[in-house]
Amino acid sequence: MPAVSKGDGMRGLAVFISDIRNCKSKEAEIKRINKELANIRSKFKGDKALDGYSKKKYVCKLLFIFLLGHDIDFGHMEAVNLLSSNKYTEKQIGYLFISVLVNSNSELIRLINNAIKNDLSSRNPTFMCLALHCIANVGSREMAEAFAGEIPRILVAGDTMDSVKQSAALCLLRLYKTSPDLVLMGEWTSRVVHLLNDQHMGVVTAAISLITCLSQKNPDEFKTCVSLAVSRLSRIVSSASTDLQDYTYYFVPAPWLSCKLLRLLQCYPPPEDGAVKGRLVECLETILNKAQEPPKSKKVQHSNAKNAILFEAISLIIHYDSEPNLLVRACNQLGQFLQHRETNLRYLALESMCTLASSEFSHEAVKTHIETVINALKTERDVSVRQRAADLLYAMCDRSNAKQIVSEMLSYLENADYSIREEMVLKVAILAEKYAVDYSWYVDTILNLIRIAGDYVSEEVWYRVIQIVINRDDVQGYAAKTVFEALQAPACHENMVKVGGYILGEFGNLIAGDPRSSPLVQFNLLHSKFHLCSVPTRALLLSAYIKFINLFPETKATIQEVLRSDSQIRNSDVELQQRAVEYLKLSSIASTDVLATVLEEMPPFPERESSILAKLKKKKGPGAVPVTELEDGKREGELNGGGDGGPDSSTLASSNASTPSPSADLLGLRSSAPIGSAPPSAASLLVDVFSESGSAAPSAGVNDDGFLSSASPSTASEDPAPPLPEADELLNKFVCKNNGVLFENQLLQIGIKSEYRQNLGRMYLFYGNKTSVQFASFSTTLNVQTKPVEPLVEGGAQVQQVLNIECITDFSEAPLLNIQFRYGGALQSITLKLPVTINKFFQPTEMASHDFFQRWKQLSQPQQEAQKIFKANHGMDTEVLKAKLLGLGTALLENVDPNPENYVCAGVIQTKSQQDTVSKRLCDLLAEQF
Repeated sequence: MPAVSKGDGMRGLAVFISDIRNCKSKEAEIKRINKELANIRSKFKGDKALDGYSKKKYVCKLLFIFLLGHDIDFGHMEAVNLLSSNKYTEKQIGYLFISVLVNSNSELIRLINNAIKNDLSSRNPTFMCLALHCIANVGSREMAEAFAGEIPRILVAGDTMDSVKQSAALCLLRLYKTSPDLVLMGEWTSRVVHLLNDQHMGVVTAAISLITCLSQKNPDEFKTCVSLAVSRLSRIVSSASTDLQDYTYYFVPAPWLSCKLLRLLQCYPPPEDGAVKGRLVECLETILNKAQEPPKSKKVQHSNAKNAILFEAISLIIHYDSEPNLLVRACNQLGQFLQHRETNLRYLALESMCTLASSEFSHEAVKTHIETVINALKTERDVSVRQRAADLLYAMCDRSNAKQIVSEMLSYLENADYSIREEMVLKVAILAEKYAVDYSWYVDTILNLIRIAGDYVSEEVWYRVIQIVINRDDVQGYAAKTVFEALQAPACHENMVKVGGYILGEFGNLIAGDPRSSPLVQFNLLHSKFHLCSVPTRALLLSAYIKFINLFPETKATIQEVLRSDSQIRNSDVELQQRAVEYLKLSSIASTDVLATVLEEMPPFPERESSILAKLKKKKGPGAVPVTELEDGKREGELNGGGDGGPDSSTLASSNASTPSPSADLLGLRSSAPIGSAPPSAASLLVDVFSESGSAAPSAGVNDDGFLSSASPSTASEDPAPPLPEADELLNKFVCKNNGVLFENQLLQIGIKSEYRQNLGRMYLFYGNKTSVQFASFSTTLNVQTKPVEPLVEGGAQVQQVLNIECITDFSEAPLLNIQFRYGGALQSITLKLPVTINKFFQPTEMASHDFFQRWKQLSQPQQEAQKIFKANHGMDTEVLKAKLLGLGTALLENVDPNPENYVCAGVIQTKSQQDTVSKRLCDLLAEQF
């Protein structure tokens, strides 16, 4: 911009500002302002024409008065006249006044637009920048209508100055955000994308902000930006701090541009081109390597810029979720930040690790930092950091560490900040239910939760424990005994009284044989809490009393005396009075048989989604952990009692829903066990709901229950189209994991969530429409029999298809899935390989060294051995290697081979037609992973 000369100092304006500042009172200030306004008005209305300097000075004074909070109702025309000046300072003040004071509905808008057009066509870069700044500052729809077609031309023109290009890109971004329907790139798209190759770094920085915003709404149009962004990022990352001197910030080359490039790449799936993907992986590895280097400066600006790039790179690695080495390295790098002295870094590390915990590749690596996270939960002074630590514990929890994490969270609850207690209670309740190794532990945990934080235990939590106790015969006696003991505490929370009243009313007879918990003792214990409770709890206790009369006839007289008292039958609360009168009459006139029928034990609750999980998902407070369909499915197994609303064992092969339950039980594991089946062991509460369905199934093909037989694809009605070239690569990604995104392009995203048990499995397919346009004639075809999906998929919506799978015998080829739909009138067809591989039916087998070698010696037949020697394509990282072997479905055996570099695994392939052979396909699958 041109320098402002001393003559432009506007002494009159300086004197006026000084007078205002010297005013001793508000009245004096208003008096001085009114005097000045009168003077300016007289000058504007005078016969003598004002020169440009005077207009500029008076307009500046009006602007200052407006900024002090006073209304300005004149001077607008004079400001517009300044736009036609050839002096920079006068034009600048005119544009400034218009940007701040002129309304988009003003009658002067046409004159303003004409002045802006003249400046845009003047080819004077200074005037062009002023005009573009004004358009961006006003940003009205009228401005967009007038200039949305002109600004892209300026942006891509070869003779446009770099400073003007920067202003044009940011101006266009502002108009697109306010009126996206008016900013149509069309023919300019490719030329705007190629601004990423511009020599001027400032132009690239401005252009990438525009391209990122456009890509989020129209990814298909701007997909060519991926390779250019990777190329530019590679040049920046590999450059020395001296190569980009004008854009090096405290020894970090172009940190803002690097962050924006990494953020742009997060708008797209991993590059399909192998060379581009390899170059991007190199960039990410370089960024991770640089994070390990000693700092080149001790100033905080250096570390801030360096860490900003690192965290964006980690976000991109998490977004791709396809590079195990990078995911584990990112986790290790974040682990170093967990003990950093800078609070912000610890916060960001915990937040990023929450997302990393949802990846099957890095979940085990995240778990190694459990002690550090627990320590942060206990010792951090900042409540927001403590909350992130709690979120990470929740995210990293699985069956192996659930008891430790729940115990630590309960311990923290006693001293937790009040703002996060309710959310902590919900998380403890969910984890206790999801990963319980036995129901007695679950009951103990929830009752302890009520004792510690009873005020924050919502109805959903104690409803849930009652549902589970009622649905599980083996825990009812223990629950009655435990809650009876808990009620004996002198200070007992009302929620504990509710749970105690309900459980003792239903199952008090299971502990009545002990003289210490005789029927009368139970009743007196409950009634001692009666006068301390609210009306709803008293109503529940009255219902428990009438249940006692049915369970224990010897308590009838005592309970009738309570019901007959004036405090009950003449209670001011209508609900309590009605219950007391009706229960008293029922106990007096009903025969024993009638009473037993009316007051019989509650039946098991129907299957439904866990209301606790739904409440946590709806919680929008700080620190709420989002749970998506694919993320929530990575953990195994949930409790059976009153489960989370997944389809049960009678579900057909395919079903559709536009809003699938995120916590759906994929194998129907929450269904009750078949009559006569063995009770679940302490190690696993999963019930084999397929024990009857599997035995009744035909030997091949698609059985009566619609199970997909992997042995017989011959039932297909027609030959499917050939799969995509990358189908094998997509299939290989799912060999060691069950959940994730199978396929994604600019139109469609296909997600998979699956679970396997023995020779049975259930797979959820999620078809998501990424566009705003409806998909018509939507259909899917497998080379086996399935039910059709919904034919219409609305823009931004998702439909679901469920497949029940049964492995009949060993197989090598995956089923083919063909998806067809019409988008914008054009027929789209995609054929993929469904990720069902033989290792999905692995049953991990734990055994000691002696047992392993004994079993090994028994396998002497040629068909019982297969081997493959191959050259590894990737480095042998220990953590990644273990994660892949476990993901394959085997059990990793310790202390079998004396050489610690050798890994020994064991497992049994479960098929319907059991066979004593080894699958050669396993060797191929394993080789493809390394």
